[in-house]
Amino acid sequence: MSEIVQSKFDKKKDAQAMGIISKFDMQNPSVKVLYGLIWFFLILAVLLCFVPPLWCMTSALKDSREFFSVPATIIPRSFHPEKLWETWEMLNFGQAYINTVIVLCGSLVMSLVCNGMMGYVLSRLRPRGYKLVLSLVLWTLMLPQSVSQVPLFKNFLSLPILGINITESYLPMWLLAGANAFYVLIFKSFFDSIPQSLIEAARLDGCTNLGIFFRVMLPLSKPVLMVIAIFTINASWSDFFWPYLVLGSRSELYTVMVKIFYMAGSSGYSEDIQVVALIFTIIPPTILFLFFQRYIMSGFTLSGIKG
Repeated sequence: MSEIVQSKFDKKKDAQAMGIISKFDMQNPSVKVLYGLIWFFLILAVLLCFVPPLWCMTSALKDSREFFSVPATIIPRSFHPEKLWETWEMLNFGQAYINTVIVLCGSLVMSLVCNGMMGYVLSRLRPRGYKLVLSLVLWTLMLPQSVSQVPLFKNFLSLPILGINITESYLPMWLLAGANAFYVLIFKSFFDSIPQSLIEAARLDGCTNLGIFFRVMLPLSKPVLMVIAIFTINASWSDFFWPYLVLGSRSELYTVMVKIFYMAGSSGYSEDIQVVALIFTIIPPTILFLFFQRYIMSGFTLSGIKG
């Protein structure tokens, strides 16, 4: 009997080590072929995803004559890294980077704090009428994005209650990041899994609802915080519509994407310079994703009060 139990345990351990396909399954020739085909298509998909950014990076450093040559050269014959610095200085990308980081940091704080508080209220505090609020949050996910843009922009032009204009500033982008129904639902689902005993213990220690959120809920929510941070950073960095619509003619506040748009519409920059500028938009989100991506699938076990 013990040998049977040990055999089942070993098979389970092998399955956990390899994932969905165990060593026992790999003894079947058809499973080996299927496993090889899966790896082949995955590697092919990765290579296809790498082609556009690699072509952009290699083509950007060619000289102008080779860049416009037909047929195009895959492996560059010329190499001019100084074009990176020249394009950076020409387009004043330093200021655009600073502006984008300001938008990104404000959006990140608003996204984590405001959406997290909303998820905390719906998950744990549950005041009177919270089911109606949760239903309204769910309904907003069904609205087409184009429908919600018109009233949002009109409110940004002139706040009806305060009678002030907040266009040509970063505040509208921050407010939008702090009111995201998708993030609220992610926070709520995660907060539902946190043991109630931890919250009750914090209340016995005299912690307020706000203190529980900052001292208990957020420290235990590191995985979901990292996921929301990735989504917010990517959305803020690649966002073009709202910065272009809100900032108006204040060129000193333009983000990287708005800067690229006006550069592409200008006749003063050649196509190879525009490709070099695209490199500056690819590198930062790639670095940030490589830093944060390990938190996406990370899991941890929340333990309650022992004894």
